[in-house]
Amino acid sequence: MSRGLWFVAGAGAGVYAMVRGRRAAEALTADGLRDRVGAAWLGARMLREEVAQGRAEAAPVLRERLHRAGATGPPELGPAGQDAPTSPPGEIAGPSTTDQREGST
Repeated sequence: MSRGLWFVAGAGAGVYAMVRGRRAAEALTADGLRDRVGAAWLGARMLREEVAQGRAEAAPVLRERLHRAGATGPPELGPAGQDAPTSPPGEIAGPSTTDQREGST
C-alpha cells in the first residue's frame, strides 16, 4: 500500500511539473508575451476609464460645495462628509427658529 501511495504521489507531481513547465514555456513565446502586454494595456485603459467616470460623477458635487461656500475657501465638512452648519465665529450652532416652532406644536 505504501509503495502504491508513493507511486501516485510521484506521478501527480510529475504531471503538475509538466503542466507548469508547458505554461511557462508558452508564456515566454512571442504570442504569449504579446497576450500579456495586451492584457496589461487593456487593464490600464479600463482603470483610466473608471477614474475618468468617477471624476465626472464627483465634479458636480464639488462644484456645488464650492458654490455654497462662496468660493472663498474650502468648504468645511461635518460628520460623514456632510457640510457643517454655518454659524458666526464663536457661536455654537443650535436648532433654527423653524425647528423650535415645529417642536412646540
